[in-house]
Amino acid sequence: MKVAFLGLMQSGKSTLVSAISGRDVGGPGSVAIEEVVVPVPDERLDWLTTLCKPQKTVHATIDCLDVPGFSFRDEHGRAAARRLFGQVRTAEMFVLVLRGFGEDADPAAELRELKTEMLLADLELVATRVERLEKQLHKPGQTHAQDKAELAIQQRLQEALEAETPLRTVIQSEEELAMVKSLGFLTLRPTMVVVNIAEDAIGTIVDLGPALDEGTEVVHLCAELEQELSRLDEASRAAFMADYGLSEPAIKRLVQGCYRTLGLISFLTIGKDEVRAWPIRRGTTAHDAAGKVHSDIKRGFIRAETVSYEDLRALGGEKECKAAGKYRLEGKSYLVQDGDIINFRFNV
Repeated sequence: MKVAFLGLMQSGKSTLVSAISGRDVGGPGSVAIEEVVVPVPDERLDWLTTLCKPQKTVHATIDCLDVPGFSFRDEHGRAAARRLFGQVRTAEMFVLVLRGFGEDADPAAELRELKTEMLLADLELVATRVERLEKQLHKPGQTHAQDKAELAIQQRLQEALEAETPLRTVIQSEEELAMVKSLGFLTLRPTMVVVNIAEDAIGTIVDLGPALDEGTEVVHLCAELEQELSRLDEASRAAFMADYGLSEPAIKRLVQGCYRTLGLISFLTIGKDEVRAWPIRRGTTAHDAAGKVHSDIKRGFIRAETVSYEDLRALGGEKECKAAGKYRLEGKSYLVQDGDIINFRFNV
């Protein structure tokens, strides 16, 4: 899953991605998108690792794209932004990073500007597509009916964008989504917002007003402080956070928030060789989840032997859960729940 971090120049976006990944990204003058793989923090894996003592522990991961900062002050900056927008249309989600530090900071204005430019980039794309479909419909062809149906949808999307409405609120069905998904509309993607505040403003909540879309998750943090924390060992980090009254690094909430916004949950597998979190879409069946582990397991699926993490933690181990009747055998159509610990039974 790819998450693109977008923001204006000097918003602290690259500092934030460096804090998340533990790698220095986006140096001065950087014009290229950098990709880093970030593990998703999961306390359940920590406890299961202590219980099972496996050879390795594997976290779910998210691919984070650090996109060079935008400047929309002139046509040169807008042209550069359009090129970058074109390169991140394959991302599944966007994190909009806003500068909330400095006397001239106006994060609500930055959010409005970013949203407007994304709308305009989508409007340019949909207008081109509408024009192409209209030309195709004047020629006989095997795709005439399909082109006519898509044109109706694209015209509706164009009207929405002209009314400054993001496309994720406009698509009405999975069929419509399938028809337009390949174009990679920016405003079709879910978003999160990060307000990068000053170190002495930790705990402050910035009111973004009507610029913030309903249901959008917001994280307030100090990117420089989070980068410092990421470079410390565990003991030093705990002492440092205590000085600031922090219970956990804010980047943990950010990464977990990205995971939720993407509609992802984790099922877990445990054993002496490996403890692992497997990312799946919420609503995935046990049969499809088996395919995440191995295609042979999906093909030969018999049952999913399942226990919840909460029950395992409460009772202390697998033997205790089995004695208490907490293990259950689920079929192909079972909808996997977040934190399910699964042993797939299969035959190939």
